[in-house]
Amino acid sequence: MRILQTRDTMSEIYLATVKIRNQVFVKEQKVPLSIEIDGNEAYAIHFVLYDDQKKPLATVRLLPLDDTTVKVQRMAVLKEYRGKGLGKILLQGAEDFAKEHDFKEITLGSQWQARAFYQEMGFKATGEPFTEAGIKHVTMIKKLAD
Repeated sequence: MRILQTRDTMSEIYLATVKIRNQVFVKEQKVPLSIEIDGNEAYAIHFVLYDDQKKPLATVRLLPLDDTTVKVQRMAVLKEYRGKGLGKILLQGAEDFAKEHDFKEITLGSQWQARAFYQEMGFKATGEPFTEAGIKHVTMIKKLAD
């Protein structure tokens, strides 16, 4: 397994992230493409988890909100690879990146059914549930160790 990241929206890594997100969010969850690909693409750091045969299996992006906080967005694992711990590997890689770049906090809007996964990774729910793209979410936050 290997995690690669990019900010270059013309790169092969970015194209892999879009392909995974299209499969998971647009095709499976029926999120409109106009919402899925947004104006923050060029500002985010895009991560892709590849298997040993260089096949992209999972993706996530980090969007810096300010000098201390990043937001986890667009976390997706291809259906046939779910339940194998890949999401944990990928999220830990993104978190390590955030720590290396001196971010102090990670936030995210978890889909309701995924909140236990993020709780296992140290995130705490905050605030009231909300709906985004027709899907129930909750805001979650994790403080990063200094």
